[in-house]
Amino acid sequence: MRAFALGLILSAASLPCLAQTVLKSEPLILAPYEIAFVQDANCPVGKVLKVTGAIRGLNRRKACVVIASEQASLATPTPY
Repeated sequence: MRAFALGLILSAASLPCLAQTVLKSEPLILAPYEIAFVQDANCPVGKVLKVTGAIRGLNRRKACVVIASEQASLATPTPY
């Protein structure tokens, strides 16, 4: 019974961690290989812009990807 209760508690705590935050604007600072999802007007309906940080001197990688609505939460970037 304890193992079942512990498993239930751990699974409930891990579900919010699966959600992806969708930003309203692209962050100014992004660590190399860090990924940010941005709500962008250039992407078709149902897709968001996936921005991947790059090492110094290289451009960021950007691509429109599908993200499930139940995995996404809308947020604003935090200023540095």
